[in-house]
Amino acid sequence: MRYYLFLLLALAACQPRNFKGGQETVLSDTARNASCAYMTVTPQGQPVVSWVEDGSMYFAVSPDGGQTFSAPRQVTTAEGIQPHAENMPKIIFRPNGEAIAMYGVESDDPRNKYAGKVRYARSADGGLHWEPSRPLVTDTAGYDQRYFDMALLPSGEVAAIWLDNRKFHQQEGSTLYMAIAADTAGFRQERALVQTVCQCCRTALYTDAQGALHAAFRDIMNDSIRDMVHMVSTDGGQTFSPPVRISADNWVINGCPHTGPAMVKNGSGVHFAWFTMGSGQGVFYCQSPDNGITYSKKESISALPTAKHPQLAALGSGELALVWDEAADTAASRIGIVHKATDGKTLAQGFLTEPGGYASFPVLKAVGENQVLVAYKRRQGPREVVCVRMVSL
Repeated sequence: MRYYLFLLLALAACQPRNFKGGQETVLSDTARNASCAYMTVTPQGQPVVSWVEDGSMYFAVSPDGGQTFSAPRQVTTAEGIQPHAENMPKIIFRPNGEAIAMYGVESDDPRNKYAGKVRYARSADGGLHWEPSRPLVTDTAGYDQRYFDMALLPSGEVAAIWLDNRKFHQQEGSTLYMAIAADTAGFRQERALVQTVCQCCRTALYTDAQGALHAAFRDIMNDSIRDMVHMVSTDGGQTFSPPVRISADNWVINGCPHTGPAMVKNGSGVHFAWFTMGSGQGVFYCQSPDNGITYSKKESISALPTAKHPQLAALGSGELALVWDEAADTAASRIGIVHKATDGKTLAQGFLTEPGGYASFPVLKAVGENQVLVAYKRRQGPREVVCVRMVSL
């Protein structure tokens, strides 16, 4: 009781603010269910939103910094997508004009009824035409790959990480794998990075402005603790530092949280957001000023313990935006947002969607010095649609 009273008082000290948001734009087909919003940018810096409709992947490009979006384009060779907002399909654009779309499908393997497979499709002309899709893993011993992420390396190559069933022990958890796509041969140099990783939470892969490659994920420690860890590579993913807990939450759970970490770096260090039910419940934030050697004490972001699925972005100014979803009851969910200074100090916070509606799984990208584009799934009548809006901070 004292803990939640403290949270309420702390949040009250930071006055909520109605963020100036542009008009909400529905990008998906309102006659079909849509989900799995994801955001990236083209080599020219144009914002891109992708999503899933009825097992197919679509994306729209903004030619004017998020003010308007093109008509949806389909990734024509990506079929049978299993929509999962923590395992959402993603698209990445390389400086050479190539686009790579990655997504998950059902595995239908008798060894694990929940197993999935990761596939990807390539486009040499930025998404206009797509080659036939390929499996990320061709090893027949690998029957379950999920919860992947991609990042563009300074070389122009694309790195991917994912959770894989292949392991060299009998302990709980999956193995974190990595591969790199450098040419038309697709993803190669596949190797295992870490074992005993939580099987059901989104992973995060991020390249900072200095070219370092960061990975974050929920690890399983001492057979039962599922806390977030971070590791970094300064040689293009060839080697990584040992995984280090960003916060000693000591969350003991024998189950699947289905909510992964988010991270971003600015001049003050690496910033993290995640969900836990250890030493408090909900979305939390911390930072590392020294690239993963030490981490600040975690800070609660929302007074509601139902807050989940955080995402982070750094603005052009170096300030931060953090979004999440939280449920007030089983019939309502809204999108929250926090604006933070470059050093992580909270400047303002509020909500982007109405308290009585149902919106969830937000993602965001910075647009200029003090604006972010936020995309999310929202219930509209009998359907679910993918929306986007500009938010001024």
